[in-house]
Amino acid sequence: MSPVKTNADLRGAVLVDQMQPQFAAAIAANTDGYFPVAGETAFWLEVQPGIVVNRLMDVALKSCDVKPGALITERSYGTLEVHGGDQGQVRRAADCILGELGTTSDGGYKPCCLTDEVIRKLDSHQAALINRTRSGMLVLGDDTLYTLEVAPAVYVLLAANEAEKAAPIRLVDLENNGAVGRLRLAGTDAEIDAAVKAVRRALDAVPGRKNPEGA
Repeated sequence: MSPVKTNADLRGAVLVDQMQPQFAAAIAANTDGYFPVAGETAFWLEVQPGIVVNRLMDVALKSCDVKPGALITERSYGTLEVHGGDQGQVRRAADCILGELGTTSDGGYKPCCLTDEVIRKLDSHQAALINRTRSGMLVLGDDTLYTLEVAPAVYVLLAANEAEKAAPIRLVDLENNGAVGRLRLAGTDAEIDAAVKAVRRALDAVPGRKNPEGA
């Protein structure tokens, strides 16, 4: 049986130009690869079928001076991440990966926000429940809480990093694998309002194909 080169569908690609401190720490705490640090550049990509990420990571590491941060295959999709201190090398790795797929960064789906909500003056008991399963900072009673659910999941990374650039929020949860990406942020009313504006502006600006999930 002759080998077959699998065609893959790009779901989404994100270049994080400068990782913010909480964002980088949250990623590092939940990665099996090389840990990223604040200030580095990262490229994330989500494809279907998922196992194709192995070939794509191979292309990047043999072509560019970058570190592998994530190589994930789950039920439906695959996710990879490479990062480094040289933004030019990370951008080159992104071009090599996308070139292997025969597409560009705008060949994925546009983000579809399934949930985009602000909850003000959070009850202390609810804050305690959230903290039991958090992956980042604590949320406190009377905080304002922002929740986002977006598909494809990879776009939640862009949202989280842009939110932290815009305001001194606390990054409570960041889930970027699977069918949807989920984000929870906490802070004052003013901090969350500024972060939400940045998130919506960033997601609205992402080019791509019409998302089958909806508008």
